[in-house]
Amino acid sequence: MIDWALIAELGTAVGTTVLAIATFTSTRSANRSARLAERALLEGLRPILLSSNWSDAPQKVRFVEGKWLTVHGGRAALEITKDVVYLVLSVRNAGTGVAVLHGWYLPESPTAPITPADQFHRLTRDIYVPSNDAGFCQVAVRDTQSTAYQRAVDGARREGFAVDVLYGDAEGSQRVVSRFYVTRGPADRPGGDDSEWLLTVFRHWNLDLPNPRT
Repeated sequence: MIDWALIAELGTAVGTTVLAIATFTSTRSANRSARLAERALLEGLRPILLSSNWSDAPQKVRFVEGKWLTVHGGRAALEITKDVVYLVLSVRNAGTGVAVLHGWYLPESPTAPITPADQFHRLTRDIYVPSNDAGFCQVAVRDTQSTAYQRAVDGARREGFAVDVLYGDAEGSQRVVSRFYVTRGPADRPGGDDSEWLLTVFRHWNLDLPNPRT
């Protein structure tokens, strides 16, 4: 005799199992699609700062006390007084999103480990660098007893010094620290002199993304 009740129960169990598998597969697919969409969105917002091109136009930058500096493409502008160090870096955003600058730090040397983000000096105003365009980062060290002031003065007397710039995307995420190096230009270059400061990018660290070096 055929046990129709048992067959019905088996059919129900098989149907439930198939439904569970389909639901699991659909959920995984939806999660994967969501991750891909999120990744595409982040890629569209991601900035990356480099030193600007030599062909980029000069930029005039004003500090809060009314001091002006003009910085040329691919270079830095530096002025040291007995009270303040004024520094402007000419940078270019090679990423796909706007770079929002947060702060700066002068490390001990170009090879020093990265400094925690909460120890960076916060900028007194918002600075934005559009995608595929030139912009600037300005630094003012007004505490003559600080380590930053001494490192800038000592570096200017020697071969140069490093500057770490902290920035992120327009959403406040994807924070990056780019280390730039400020060095004197060669006096023997046509049209050059030893008071010209050149700018090169040294290294990048991702703070909110996996480290590609590990």
